[in-house]
Amino acid sequence: MSGNPNGTRCAVLAPEFNTRVLRDEPMSKHTSWHAGGPADLYFTPRDVMDLAAFIRQLPPESPLLWIGLGSNLLVRDGGIRGAVVSTQGALLALERVSSTRIHAQAGVPCARLARQCVKWGLGPAEFLAGIPGTLGGALAMNAGAWGGETWAHVAEVDVLDRRGVRRTRTPADYEIGYRRVKGPAEEWFIAARLDFELKSGVNETAIRELLERRRQTQPIGEWSCGSVFTNPPGDHAARLIEAAGLKGFRIGDASVSQKHANFIINHGAATAADIEAVILHVQRTVAALHHIELRPEVRIVGVP
Repeated sequence: MSGNPNGTRCAVLAPEFNTRVLRDEPMSKHTSWHAGGPADLYFTPRDVMDLAAFIRQLPPESPLLWIGLGSNLLVRDGGIRGAVVSTQGALLALERVSSTRIHAQAGVPCARLARQCVKWGLGPAEFLAGIPGTLGGALAMNAGAWGGETWAHVAEVDVLDRRGVRRTRTPADYEIGYRRVKGPAEEWFIAARLDFELKSGVNETAIRELLERRRQTQPIGEWSCGSVFTNPPGDHAARLIEAAGLKGFRIGDASVSQKHANFIINHGAATAADIEAVILHVQRTVAALHHIELRPEVRIVGVP
């Protein structure tokens, strides 16, 4: 098929994968913004061994993108060249391995992880309920909410590289900052061991209260990616955007939320180009008025 220099759309896959891989799969079906063009190949593994086998038989030059719930991702309208690996509904193992340590695979939703830690009497883990994605995505960006951050609890991670080789790493192998994690190239998180503390009296009331606060202050139920921009030092992106008069600013069917200025809403028919245009306008306006460069928290990928 033309238009793809790596030939991934026409890649000849091993028989055991050929019927399980979706070709030209619309990414609008797999992102919380409900926008984005097609992926050449889209694959959901059965387990880690299955995933490693799939990666090994891809052409070495083929791009590879991993996604979880698609909640922090903008896929451009031209789609994804190469292969997409989805852990949604896969890699879901979660167990307690000691009194204060848990083992969780990358596909475990952060909200499930929070609830299970509460049941085990472990904390502070309530903040994980405010992260609308999987553990793999939270590890990739040091996701956080309500003052908590993922990597503050990481003891070890398991990763898979481009050759399908599995290895274990520690936080010392990464540069970790606010909504930023930099580590060895061409490796992806497949699991982690997380440490918490035993907490007496832990229950789900705290999670319910935090989620209710979130419901009151954020446009829950609308199509968004969560927070679009990271907070600059000593300030909040939402405050800067609102002060710039941008609440409700709209391009096509995408607009800055009236409820929380750091959210951009797809009202039903927005293209990825509409959403990206709103992002760029917000950045330029805030830079002109406040002399602050807002850094996107959302990952923008694909072909325009």
